[in-house]
Amino acid sequence: MAAAGTELPGPGALALLGLAPGAPCCPHGPALLFVKTSKGKDEGRRFYACSACRDRKDCNFFQWEDEKVSEARLAAREEYNRSHQPCFTHRQNVDRYKNFVLLPLSKRRFCQECQQLLLPAEWKKHSDHQFLCDITTAQLKSPSQLLYPLENKKTNAQYLFADRSCQFLLNLLTDLGFRRVLSVGTPRLHEVIQSKASQEEEFNVRSLLLDIDFRYSQFYTEDEFCHYNMFNHHFFGGEAARETCRKFLCEENGERVIMVTDPPFGGLVETLASSFKKLMAMWRGTEKGGFSLLGHDNREMPMFWIFPYFFESRILDFFPSFSMMDYQVDYDNHALYKHGKTGRRQSPVRIFTNLTPSVIVLPEEEGYRFCTVCQRYVSSGNQHCEICNSCTSKDGRRWKHCFLCKKCVKPSWFHCDNCKCCTLEKHSCGKSDSGCFVCGKAGHKRSACPSLSRSRAAWQPDKKKGQKTRKRIKMRICKRLAMKHAIFSKRKVKNKKKKT
Repeated sequence: MAAAGTELPGPGALALLGLAPGAPCCPHGPALLFVKTSKGKDEGRRFYACSACRDRKDCNFFQWEDEKVSEARLAAREEYNRSHQPCFTHRQNVDRYKNFVLLPLSKRRFCQECQQLLLPAEWKKHSDHQFLCDITTAQLKSPSQLLYPLENKKTNAQYLFADRSCQFLLNLLTDLGFRRVLSVGTPRLHEVIQSKASQEEEFNVRSLLLDIDFRYSQFYTEDEFCHYNMFNHHFFGGEAARETCRKFLCEENGERVIMVTDPPFGGLVETLASSFKKLMAMWRGTEKGGFSLLGHDNREMPMFWIFPYFFESRILDFFPSFSMMDYQVDYDNHALYKHGKTGRRQSPVRIFTNLTPSVIVLPEEEGYRFCTVCQRYVSSGNQHCEICNSCTSKDGRRWKHCFLCKKCVKPSWFHCDNCKCCTLEKHSCGKSDSGCFVCGKAGHKRSACPSLSRSRAAWQPDKKKGQKTRKRIKMRICKRLAMKHAIFSKRKVKNKKKKT
């Protein structure tokens, strides 16, 4: 069945069907099932593709659903998956870390090319690599600053929280009384919690990191880190890792625990929502169906989903109980998502939560204020609209009310009588976003455009002619070079005979 809230798009497009039982696996776990619609048909051929990588350059796994895969190909696939697994297991990395911290400071090295902690016996193997020396305990407790961020926005997207956002989240969680944090794709928050817990005895908040980046297994035990793919709810550590997560969620009868997640912004909302719902089912004790063992049948686990504000409608499709906070989340290693900028350059990243908005206290020193009508904190530029009876701004600027559209819109938008809606002043009236990018007509996409097909067909003969012409020229050049070489050789022989 199709994922909830998704509709099959027009001809030539793709639709996500979700995680099917018995799905084939790539190095990133079970593949997802998609369907490609074709012209004149309601549903096209189904196929499996990698759950984590939307770019075939990162993972080229592909298989038709009805395809018969030979034994030889299955064996080759299993071997390929094994070859793309980490060199060390999580348990081996934990043992290596214990040996590493016993070394004197002068013998602590970190290979920057392999992104690996090195023991003295491994120095020779990495002798031609760049590495860091004298790795301190403080660096080991802050691995997100030691490791290179993986910034592929469709797979890893390790844009790490700035100190401002990290401290705000930590203070908010403790003020709300949470004692356990399931950190899904938030390594910077996890390490701040871990570091503070090791330094302050009174600090009793714990965190479990779920992340697809296995490099973190070098720094955390199996009770602190699980290798996890949030796009298909796959625990790479198997049932043992799944049980670790379940126990963490169900401690204290499931109370005072919250999930904080910061997924890649290029990821599919449908797949993320499906995995988060499964984590909630694990918290309720209903992961395998049946009644809740903890009495949470109709409740949702408290959650902070950190995502750009323009995904609000998609998130609400899957979690109607969620609301968006005005707090602007900023990142250390992202050029645009920074705090303190104005206008359209402000960070678009917000916090979506199922907690009551009034309990989310935003810092007044940064300009946030409490709206008594909306009963929530809003940004300084988000003015209450008496007509909409809401603080309507999404991007931090003051929006204006359009009486024709009967809603507030961005300040740079104007009402177009032809389009009968508000849009940018410079736009093409009547242009449909769902039409073809090549000819502008509806009913097909660029890849299936007849105009493009005709142009390709017309180009093919010219291409073949060009190839033949280049081949003839190349042969002539080769013949000339061969003749020159033969003449030069004959002259050389004659000159030698004359000298003798």
